[in-house]
Amino acid sequence: MSLESGLNATPSGERVHIGFFGMRNAGKSSLVNAFTNQQLAIVSDKKGTTTDPVYKAMELLPLGPVMIIDTPGFDDEGELGELRIEKTKQVLNKVDIAILVADSAKGLSGCDKQLIELFIKREVPYLIVYNKSDIKEMEKSDNSINVSALNKTGVDALKDRVATMIKTEDTKLRIVGDLIEPSDLVVLVVPIDSAAPKGRLILPQQQTIRDVLEADATAIVVKENELKETLSNLRKKPAMVITDSQAFKKVSEDTPSDVLLTSFSILMARYKGFLETAIKGVAAIDKLKDGDRILISEGCTHHRQCDDIGTVKIPRWLKEYTGKELVIETSSGRDFPQKLSEYSLIIHCGGCMLNEKEVKHRMKCAIESNVPFTNYGITIAYMHGILKRSIEIFPELLENFK
Repeated sequence: MSLESGLNATPSGERVHIGFFGMRNAGKSSLVNAFTNQQLAIVSDKKGTTTDPVYKAMELLPLGPVMIIDTPGFDDEGELGELRIEKTKQVLNKVDIAILVADSAKGLSGCDKQLIELFIKREVPYLIVYNKSDIKEMEKSDNSINVSALNKTGVDALKDRVATMIKTEDTKLRIVGDLIEPSDLVVLVVPIDSAAPKGRLILPQQQTIRDVLEADATAIVVKENELKETLSNLRKKPAMVITDSQAFKKVSEDTPSDVLLTSFSILMARYKGFLETAIKGVAAIDKLKDGDRILISEGCTHHRQCDDIGTVKIPRWLKEYTGKELVIETSSGRDFPQKLSEYSLIIHCGGCMLNEKEVKHRMKCAIESNVPFTNYGITIAYMHGILKRSIEIFPELLENFK
């Protein structure tokens, strides 16, 4: 097992996403194989060999961990071709860098120019790569480069260009590290029940523990039924208690009022850039009516347990809180409905498996459709009457409760 496929690999949501776009037979898949130095994508002279986006994690220094995405041809035809083109457009919603692969013997096509317009519209940095330079070289520009995937010439130069197209933020917002001080005690509440993954912690819990340690603070991990006793045994008051949202109510009852309390989900909403929108959106719960449609969306796919948070617990709590007969729909993974106007509320997970760009795109689509957008942790805290307490660590957001 390679480092990039192992359990300790950088999560996909933390990687820079680089998409390869272009017409069929421009050599996208061949170039992706040369770029990753692996036979990742199937290569054929037949048009339309790539029928679905193909993903590959790798390291690209000095950029760091990246996700390479090979997409279907943008000039695909027929009913299936339209669906493949739509898949390609969806990839554009998550990429941080776009690589337009054009056939150097033909130059830029109408489809290539359409893609460039989409890159500009979505404000995605892009580079035009003229492939098949072994047949013909195009005149170079500041925004283009010649390569030959067949002979692997120019591929190293391409990697160097791509690696400097954007800068990773050294000052990027942290999950919790900027909210605590060295030597602080942070208590993390992690339920181990039928819905918990066997033999491991979920990603937000892992990432939060790591961030606490990087802040030179101390992480104490307990189950919800051990919290009260643990707090009473501590000689030093903890700076904060962070809980899995499913245990919010009990943890709030067991945590002294002078100790800050929040959840992994709320911290992830802040980390992914949609916390304020989610706090404003959650108030829509009080306006729900019989028959309203609610979308509960997760960024990952996993085996559903009997008491799953997204498909069982939140729907149950919503109906208990509102007393309304609601229509609950769910989505998971990379699937996210395009038509959102039919929903009265969207409740999203923390987005740990999605990169920031895709989460913000989903939020933006909801806003443009005039649909309130919130997340799991905020929804649960709101229905349990503890949302104000759970965001006290963000004083600037408390204005929403005035």
